[in-house]
Amino acid sequence: MGHSGSLPGFLANLTLSVDDDVAAVVLTNCTSGPLLGGVGADLVRIVAETEPRIPEPWRPLPEADAAVLELAGQWYWGTHAFALRLTPDGGVSLEPLSGQGRRSRFRANTDGSWTGLEGYYAGELLRAVRRPDGSVSHLDLGSFVFTRQPYDAGASVPGGVDPEGWRGIG
Repeated sequence: MGHSGSLPGFLANLTLSVDDDVAAVVLTNCTSGPLLGGVGADLVRIVAETEPRIPEPWRPLPEADAAVLELAGQWYWGTHAFALRLTPDGGVSLEPLSGQGRRSRFRANTDGSWTGLEGYYAGELLRAVRRPDGSVSHLDLGSFVFTRQPYDAGASVPGGVDPEGWRGIG
């Protein structure tokens, strides 16, 4: 939505998208010229598509399950750092610390696992894999293994590890 206006020698336009929480103001020093509504709409679209949204202010959760809270924090897929966060609706989110890459929110299941709600992980099962003593070994996300340290030598590797190590073919 928006509004435009003019006076001899000046053109103006305000365009905004309520859904994207973005607005653009276009001002010119001319009596006639570009259709400013189109320029404003393009600016709003470009910002909505390319700039990250300003997050809601942080608010502490009224309560958190200790077993879930234990999982919050930094995890690694290989050398790529991710953050697992608790969400106000009782789920969790997993996203790269770089801000770029695969991210998703997960809803809690009754068995202590979570199901991906969006993006690459939509429908995938996220579960904490525990050692015999009850401590968390790693996260399993549709066969992707997330560990607390990059390439944690003590974590399970799907398919196993070749005892001869990495080597060239030839």
